[in-house]
Amino acid sequence: MKRFPIILFVFCCFLACDDIVEVDDISNKTVEALAPSNNVIVTSTTVNFAWENLEDADNYKIQIAKPSFESAQEIILDSIVTINSHSKTLENGDYQWRVKAINTEFETPFTTLSFSVEE
Repeated sequence: MKRFPIILFVFCCFLACDDIVEVDDISNKTVEALAPSNNVIVTSTTVNFAWENLEDADNYKIQIAKPSFESAQEIILDSIVTINSHSKTLENGDYQWRVKAINTEFETPFTTLSFSVEE
């Protein structure tokens, strides 16, 4: 009979650990980019990037390349942020930006858009 409380305690510990370890799989979801939208011309050198919050995401990875990721002359930004927006001052030119959501176990694919800065 002395072992019953020990077995019950161990069982409860396993149940509690399951709640801590379980992470929602976001790998089949997509981050919806809001601004700058695809192929837009931004008329200010301060560009405000924004995207929809994704449920179960802890952070977002945002990257900016000039002129594109496929033929990058420069990676302007490669950063992890905790909110769904970011501002960056850019020179005139063509750019691509992309964002993906991340949690402790999973990440979404990148959402990629092109834009130009012409002040």
